[in-house]
Amino acid sequence: MRTGDQVVQDLPWRWNVQGKIFIIGGLGYMFDAWDVALNGFLTPLLGTEFDLGTGERGLVATANLVGMAVGAVVWGTIADRIGRKRAFSITLMIFALFSVLGALSPTWEIFLVLRFLAGVGLGGCIPVDYAIVSEFSPRKQRGRVLAAMDGWWPIGTTLAGVSATLLVPVDGNWRWMLALMVLPALLLFWVRRGVPESPLFLARTGREEEARVVIDDMVRRTGATPEPYSIPAVAPASTRSRLRGVSAVAEQLKLVWAFSPKITGVAWALFITVMVVYYAALSWMPSILRAQGMGEVAAFGSTTVMNAVGILGVITSVLLVETLGRKWVIGIAAPLAALSLIVFSLVIESPTAAIVMIAVFGFFALVVIPVMYAYVSELYPTELRASGFGWASSSSRAVTGFVPLVFGTVLWPVLGLPLTFTLMGVLVVGAVVFMAFCAPETKGRELDRITGTEEELDTQVVEKA
Repeated sequence: MRTGDQVVQDLPWRWNVQGKIFIIGGLGYMFDAWDVALNGFLTPLLGTEFDLGTGERGLVATANLVGMAVGAVVWGTIADRIGRKRAFSITLMIFALFSVLGALSPTWEIFLVLRFLAGVGLGGCIPVDYAIVSEFSPRKQRGRVLAAMDGWWPIGTTLAGVSATLLVPVDGNWRWMLALMVLPALLLFWVRRGVPESPLFLARTGREEEARVVIDDMVRRTGATPEPYSIPAVAPASTRSRLRGVSAVAEQLKLVWAFSPKITGVAWALFITVMVVYYAALSWMPSILRAQGMGEVAAFGSTTVMNAVGILGVITSVLLVETLGRKWVIGIAAPLAALSLIVFSLVIESPTAAIVMIAVFGFFALVVIPVMYAYVSELYPTELRASGFGWASSSSRAVTGFVPLVFGTVLWPVLGLPLTFTLMGVLVVGAVVFMAFCAPETKGRELDRITGTEEELDTQVVEKA
């Protein structure tokens, strides 16, 4: 007899069932992207309004990204303990509230505090989004679904770029850019109604009756043939399950590394190196282009091109993720994204060539990031999925949080753009090589059975043939 989670992962895809969860999760993710992309547009505008130096401008993005690091850890842990649905709504509420309050900031210092707090909510959205979408998705389509989740990211960043460009001539433009973040608050009410709790989470936490209600409803709504299934018994609650606060977060980190040091090492290495490159470009590209003599509208517009082309990158990742596999897509696209920034820095004196390379970077960055997110969310078992993803995300936020500051005060002024981007590219290649030798391919495998042997994988495939 099969288990309930196996039944869920072999259901046919239906847009009114799994697709609804994908869209609701994706819309929240879209507003996450909108908010993160705003950092690059806010940096030069706040620098002008508050007369900030280069280092102080870097703190605009740093405050938000460090808040995301805290949020990813805290909310990833909470989601693995109280459930995906509740964390899903609360994180969006925190993010929306403090984004709107940020628009009312009377001083730069208050603005930084509010951007940090918005980041706490924002950082929690991504690991929770990916956990709940992955746990509802059929395994045959899971790679494409999780990669397609990142399609909402370039939509969000493009909307941020378009709105920022249009608002440049308006008085108090940066305040209006942030005020638009009230939209996620409206989305929150829809999210609460539309998303059931993850049946995999319910089963793993001993809530068998609730799990069966969700599973049976999904079987009925997808038109699958009903079959008997078991919900494995859960061991009695351990001391770990009773821990709260900082102790719970620390214990979850210990469990993430105890599960597999190699897998966690690969997850952290990929997140840190790839996201350092991406956030360095996202946070500083408008300022780099302005330093080359472009006006604000032209610089913002060129950065928007980078984000818009990312939509094509996500489409490409969706097409390749189940064909080539997660590791091959990451292994090829990540180094090419880093290389495109190196070439950009070498042709920056030519505006046309520079914009072309910005677009190339936007394409490859949004090929690798969706697949990387899908890959890392699949590597961990259900009881560690949100926190494992959250800690990997947090490790990158903790590093990338200071990249805008270090980039603007040390790397760009001292090393120059070519050497800075080359250094970042070398780190990306190192992470890819580490992944190639120390982490498994996840294509076609059932969640919670990812780290099985090749013989076990063959058995899974034969059973479904």
